[in-house]
Amino acid sequence: MNGLNLPPDIWGPFAQHRASVNCSAGYLIYLQNTHATCFYYLKEGIVKSYFQSEDGSERVLHIYRAGSLFGEASFFDELPRVSSAVALTPCQIVPIDRELVVQEVSKHPELALAMLKYLSRTVRLLSDQLDGMAFRPVWWRLAAHLLSNANPTIHCTHEELAASISANRVTVTRTLKELAQQGLIALGYRSITILDRPALEQLCHTEQNT
Repeated sequence: MNGLNLPPDIWGPFAQHRASVNCSAGYLIYLQNTHATCFYYLKEGIVKSYFQSEDGSERVLHIYRAGSLFGEASFFDELPRVSSAVALTPCQIVPIDRELVVQEVSKHPELALAMLKYLSRTVRLLSDQLDGMAFRPVWWRLAAHLLSNANPTIHCTHEELAASISANRVTVTRTLKELAQQGLIALGYRSITILDRPALEQLCHTEQNT
């Protein structure tokens, strides 16, 4: 997860002694309100976590890419899952149960602190997302999402970006073009590059304090 300054292969030990599971696009990895017997390391592919209300409406919580952990919160607090997860592309995932956690943390103590940081970051991102969905306009949510990435270039489709900030794809595309016209970002094929981070940060800061 971006912004944590963790080594890119920090979760690698979890995949060394456990075979990965191949999932096709559309495969439902876990369901909301079920008991969590494990969490997952995403070795390859893209996974979406989402919340479904009683009336059937869906709210995307996060889009995970290769190298991420997901489903860990309910695993550690031992309460029912608050979301579901589905493979958006063909994926390779590694189930991580308590035996594997204990085994690898004993060998690699640095994993314990890394996982605490990862969990804390997850809580913060979800809190910021809920705040954004409730009170912020789409352009602010979009800019804040782009700024949350440590790398200047983000590789994703407009559909994935819209899902990440709970917005309409058409609105996201229009907003991206407006930001590009202002010289703040550059648009490429399945990519967005921040050209002027300070100006984008100032734009968000100004809105936040109005």
